Amino acid sequence: MTGDDLRAAGAAVQELFARVPDGTASVPTLGTDVVGVAAHITSCLTWYAADLVAGVDEATAFDLVRRPDAELAEVLTQLRAATEVLARVVDAAGPDERGFHDWGLADASGFAGMGCAEMLLHAGDVAEDQGLDWAPPSALADAVRVRLFPWAPDDTDPWAALLWATGRGELPGQDPVTSWRWHCAPLDEWDGTRPS
Repeated sequence: MTGDDLRAAGAAVQELFARVPDGTASVPTLGTDVVGVAAHITSCLTWYAADLVAGVDEATAFDLVRRPDAELAEVLTQLRAATEVLARVVDAAGPDERGFHDWGLADASGFAGMGCAEMLLHAGDVAEDQGLDWAPPSALADAVRVRLFPWAPDDTDPWAALLWATGRGELPGQDPVTSWRWHCAPLDEWDGTRPS
């Protein structure tokens, strides 16, 4: 996955957030409101960019702090900027560069996949809790599934498979996922099993 995938995910997420009439609307799935979800995604993208640049040593964890009076439009501007920062870092990274993540030493493609996953999955949480009909572009959902969840079924709708892989949905013939993690290290390091 590349910076262009991040930009595509960012555009899809911005489209959804533009349809949310009230940034203070509750998102019970995540225990916050719509502005809080956008701020969380922004923090994740910024953190991923810093982790890739910092290298394999665990970077100092940080969170961007949401201003209590922040409006959704302001946070969406920050989200657009964080998306572009991560996209540029991913595109500039060398093929052997790795960065720390609790679930593995991710390469640039892994960080791009994680950034896309954060955006798409949390946008899906907002859509679900706000009763909005939304799904990301199928090819983008499939790219995230392939990169981060190579064990997820590839014979079904990619968005449904991605939701299933993260415990957000069910798939016929598949046991429900109750504990999950993604594979962010290079795909050639995947051992062929589903992590628990």
